[in-house]
Formats: sequence, C-alpha cells, structure tokens
Amino acid sequence: MPVMRRLRTYHAVLAVLVILAYATGELGVVHAWLGYGVAAVILVRLVWATTGVPQLGLARFYPVFQGLKLGNAMTHPAISRTLLAGIAACLIGATASGVMMDGGRSLRVAAQQSVAPAFAERDNRDRDKDRRRGDDRSDSALGEVHEALANLLIALVVVHVGYLVMFKRPLARFMLFLDTPKG
Repeated sequence: MPVMRRLRTYHAVLAVLVILAYATGELGVVHAWLGYGVAAVILVRLVWATTGVPQLGLARFYPVFQGLKLGNAMTHPAISRTLLAGIAACLIGATASGVMMDGGRSLRVAAQQSVAPAFAERDNRDRDKDRRRGDDRSDSALGEVHEALANLLIALVVVHVGYLVMFKRPLARFMLFLDTPKG
C-alpha cells in the first residue's frame, strides 16, 4: 500500500478514536479505554516517523514561515503545519493527562475482571470510596487541563478541516476517502 494511503488510514483511525473518546468523556472506563487506544496510535505514529520516509517524518509538524507573503498567506504550508503542531500538542497533552489521571486503573479493572471478578468489584468499591472522600482525579487540576486540552483540540480540528476544505480541497477529499489519486 502506498505511503499516503497508509497515512490516510492511520489518520482515519486516529480521528475516529479521538471523536469517540471526546464523545464518551462522561463514560468512565469506555472513555479511558478509548484514550489508551489513542495513546497506542500515537506511539505507532512516533515509531513510524523513524522509518525515514519524508511523508511520515515529524518535520511535517514544524511550521516554516520562509516565503510567507500576504499574497500566499492562506495557501502557504506554514498555516497547515501550524494547525498540525497545535493539534499534535493538544492531542499528546490530553492523552498524557488522561493516562496520568487513570493511572492504569482501567487496565487493572479489565485484567481483574477477566481473572477474578471479585478483585474488580473490590477495586470499584475502592474507587467509589475515593470519590466520596473527594479523591476523584477527574475533578483535579489535571482533570481541568485534560478537559481544556480536549476542547482546544476539537476547536483546532474544526479549523483544520475547514482550512483544508476551503484551501486544499484535493487533499481534503483524499483524506476523507472521497477521491483516490490516479496512478
């Protein structure tokens, strides 16, 4: 499969996972598992970037403003790269803060449920006890950072999609599986 088609598939998987994670923000374990899925996809992307293929390198996330003029401001690559850098920073920050808040709890619960349901029930009781004492990490400052980064991420993604549709339509159509390049 050509590199750009693999990149498009990766992009689609990441987009679906992020949208589902955002939409399930109040669903506890489901949200956490989707967050771990996002983390895994990010790690795959970082490993993929080490292959040396230019389309997969992390340099695509660094804006270069050389050649940016008023006449080409809307179509200059610096705009796309700035949006990508912002999206990447928010995505990594939201994912990292979510993983830190969960602290592996969702992974332990799933493992315990498959091995011994009684342990999982005890962990759930402990978590409920922590919440009654006010130890719920989602209400902490880290939870606020997580939520703010997730909201900023969605806003940047909306701007990113709008920008591509308005100024880079062939790329937008390709990434949305609406066009297949010839050849």
